[in-house]
Amino acid sequence: MADRADRADAGEADPARDTSGADTAAADGTDTTAAADGTDGRGEGAGALDALLLRVAKGDQEAFAPIYDALSAPVMGLVCRVLRDEAQAAEVTQDVMVEVWRTADRFRPELGTARAWVLLLAHRRAVDRVRAARARTEREEKAALLDRVPPYDEVADTVEGRDEHARVRRCLGELSRDQREAVRLAFYEGMTYRETARTLESPEGTVKSRLRDGLQRLRDCLEASR
Repeated sequence: MADRADRADAGEADPARDTSGADTAAADGTDTTAAADGTDGRGEGAGALDALLLRVAKGDQEAFAPIYDALSAPVMGLVCRVLRDEAQAAEVTQDVMVEVWRTADRFRPELGTARAWVLLLAHRRAVDRVRAARARTEREEKAALLDRVPPYDEVADTVEGRDEHARVRRCLGELSRDQREAVRLAFYEGMTYRETARTLESPEGTVKSRLRDGLQRLRDCLEASR
């Protein structure tokens, strides 16, 4: 892959170029090649990149160098706007360029330009990174709630006798229906906030409030009835 493949695996980024117009078009879902080249998307520059990517698909390492030079900066610009974090954007950019080398045989010139195909890969990678970060945040928030309020199963396992079990059931019964359903789905069914909100047909923020208030009421009830 010559120098650029080594640079992609090593995590080095090329100097940035002025590609704001092309990147904005990519983010808006428009024809990124036309925006960059000032053509209908199949100008001389686009055709040259298409031909190079087809050579890369056949294992031509030398063809990857100009592909890297032409597209690494636009990829960085697009990813940086999605992630709003330059360090993470640099990591994702290198991942994208490695993916270009490894999956170039999936490029279909009849469906679009090489530039558009690469920027689509970049956008997907950036969105995946955002989703992964959001899921991690949700897990941490749920773990924090569980630390403050013992789940029903833990309480039920530690209580002794029917009276204690009845006390737990009574406290759960004092929650509102919406709170009880949110707690059941999020903690007993293992759903994320988004999945719980979709199941209950309620906004995600509303579901979070129900969980927080419901768990607080459950804790207060259990402590008061000891």
